[in-house]
Amino acid sequence: MNNKQRIRVGIDVGGTFTKAVAIDVKTGSLLAKSTVPTTHNAEKGVSEGIVTALTKIIDATGIGINEIELISHSTTQAINALLESDTSKVGIIAMGVGPTKKDVIKRTNLQDASINTNHDIKTVHEFLDTSHLITENEVSNIIQQLKEKGAEVIVATEAFGVDDPSNELFVMNTASKQNIPSTSSHEISGIYGLEIRTLTASVNASVLPKTFQVANYVEDAIRKTGITAPLMIMKGDGGVTSMDTFRTKPILTILSGPAASVAGALLHLKVTNGIFVEVGGTSTNICIIKNGKPEIRYVTVKDHPTCIRSMDVRILGVAGGSMVGLEQNRVSHIGPRSAHIAGLKYSCFADPEDLKTGKIVMIKPMSNDKSEYVAIKCDKETYAITNTCAANALGMIEKDDYAFANQESAKIALKTLAEFVGVSYHEIAMSIIQTASFEITKTISKILKEFKMNPLHTTLIGGGGGASVLVPFVAKQLGIKYEKAEHAEVISSIGVASSMLQEEIEQTMVEPTPEKINQAHKKIHAMLVNKGAIPESIMINSEYVSDKSLLRVTAVGNVELDSAETSKNIFTLDDARKRASEIIEISEDLIDLSYETDHYFVFTGHIEVKKLFSKKNQHHILILDRYGKPKLSIKNGKIFQGGKITILEELDEYLESRHSEIAPKVYLLNDLKLIDYSSLITSSDIVDAVRGELVSSEKAAVLIEL
Repeated sequence: MNNKQRIRVGIDVGGTFTKAVAIDVKTGSLLAKSTVPTTHNAEKGVSEGIVTALTKIIDATGIGINEIELISHSTTQAINALLESDTSKVGIIAMGVGPTKKDVIKRTNLQDASINTNHDIKTVHEFLDTSHLITENEVSNIIQQLKEKGAEVIVATEAFGVDDPSNELFVMNTASKQNIPSTSSHEISGIYGLEIRTLTASVNASVLPKTFQVANYVEDAIRKTGITAPLMIMKGDGGVTSMDTFRTKPILTILSGPAASVAGALLHLKVTNGIFVEVGGTSTNICIIKNGKPEIRYVTVKDHPTCIRSMDVRILGVAGGSMVGLEQNRVSHIGPRSAHIAGLKYSCFADPEDLKTGKIVMIKPMSNDKSEYVAIKCDKETYAITNTCAANALGMIEKDDYAFANQESAKIALKTLAEFVGVSYHEIAMSIIQTASFEITKTISKILKEFKMNPLHTTLIGGGGGASVLVPFVAKQLGIKYEKAEHAEVISSIGVASSMLQEEIEQTMVEPTPEKINQAHKKIHAMLVNKGAIPESIMINSEYVSDKSLLRVTAVGNVELDSAETSKNIFTLDDARKRASEIIEISEDLIDLSYETDHYFVFTGHIEVKKLFSKKNQHHILILDRYGKPKLSIKNGKIFQGGKITILEELDEYLESRHSEIAPKVYLLNDLKLIDYSSLITSSDIVDAVRGELVSSEKAAVLIEL
């Protein structure tokens, strides 16, 4: 057994606080945690808070810096820059041949309000004719013209640039020589659709200068501590990637904060079905976990559609620190303004004696606020009345909870507000909690309906420092089981520390062949190795989305090899069988382990389906990876497994016995790859593809959908 200590550090950079944890990967135990204010206004930005939080946990544990195998952090830098329009002007170089000029300009100048609402991505545009071999001189001239129009960053985009990116790369190389940042549409996505690729690349480019600076600050600050472990950053899909990715594709880190919380629930808490509700100080993030994995969708940023996929997170402007709005002496709304943004302390953390001198005042925390909010003005200070204050006044918070405050102070503040509006303090406090919970309850009800989740089999998991303020009340209203995440207040940091390297590529493929699929696999494998993953740890999963003619390939890997002895995140056979039972929704007794590799479990659930006058047996096949993530689910299928010759003979015999020219959906699983061959339509193509893949595999399994 390997006795080397494995320590990972996770740092969540939030809008208000920066929280760090040190995790023992082998045991899953939390060694230390620290919380410091996020240093937005420091000379070197958030990096100062990151180093302070990191230093605190090293000092608290006595960890040797050479014992840290990985440091990962999540960030709000990219999304905040976009939301606050703290962006750079983008110079778009659109390329095409002469006759297509008008069409290319129309599709790339982002003047269409349907994709660039309010034109808040600031752009200037030039067309470059590529009917001849472009020269460095003409590209330099166009870049200069764009710079004169105010461009601070360049986007290179060309129709079918995903097939031949040479012109886009040439423009980027020329921009680099002129010391101007650049990005290209083919780098962002491999799918067709010039408009969406150009828009996504422009959104990405608009924050490049800012995130490049932040990445350098953070990396320099970490290295100055003497730590040499790889430094990673969280992406919106729940995986981590290198800092170089943050420098060039910051758009991938959008929603990395909420993604970190969900990663904590998946990897640390091993949740199968649930709705994760993270309640912070200013906002609440709600994410769906179904069958052991989060829902993923294409991201929309400020009404801008993109071709970047991220976790499906619903963000609401109500949380633990949300302030109270009144109308006609009744609670009319809670939030979106929070005490943190207003620069006020919560009244439930104030000195009771000072609160006794207080009177209710109505304030506008920000000059552009449309509504006024309640505050209590005292002799020494003015305080906010928040959801956390109301929950403490009602005795809803346990003593050891992160949100537990001075309940005497909370009651004084709520009694003062109650007298102001002419009701009891209990009534006004409950009104605050009910009003605040309404949007969360409504959103969760929609999610249950949208994803057809059975409330009886769904758990509401509370995370974030304000979890106990609102989530138990919402769960009670909906009649759903509630669980508070262990270490709820730092679950985001735990998620960051627990996450693996992950990459995804999408490629338009009208006529997929085994060779093209294999090339995509090699490409993503090389990407992960370049980012620091050990080759033997990389698992690849491909699926073909036929209605979009799209090949989607995902891969996960790690900086160290994980096993049941070296990582708490690894599922045992019992863990995996339990999850399979929860996903298929049958007893564990009816589930067999049909096939196993070092990286995957394949289970078959035996289900008896009753028809009008008969019964039919179905065999539900489910593949889970060693981290419990479902990779394939076939409601009724067949498995061929063993050595190369056996598999090929049985597969060929079965396909011939069907007497059909149209092949069934076939998948191949070896130790490190799950390959979707559903894009191949003839039996001979499938047999050839499987034969080619088995050349490098000692054993494998072929799965067929019946």
